[in-house]
Amino acid sequence: MENQKPIPESAFLRLKQILGNPKADPPIPAIIPVSKSTWWEGVASGRYPRPVRLSARTVAWSAEEIRALIANLIAGGEHV
Repeated sequence: MENQKPIPESAFLRLKQILGNPKADPPIPAIIPVSKSTWWEGVASGRYPRPVRLSARTVAWSAEEIRALIANLIAGGEHV
C-alpha cells in the first residue's frame, strides 16, 4: 500500500480504486492486490465486505469497511 493517498474517513470506493488500475492515466495502485474474480468470490463467501448500491448500475464499498478489512488482513498475517 505504499505510494498511495490515505483512504478518506467517510467515502465510498469503487472497485477500480480498491483493486487498482495500472492502465489508468495516472495508474491507480491497488489497495487490495487481488483479481476481480477473486474479489467477487471473497464478497460471495463473506471474506470481503458487500458493496453498497449507489444506483441501478453502480456499486461501491464504504471506506470504513475497506480500512477494517485491511486491518483484519494485516492482523491475520497477510501482506496488503
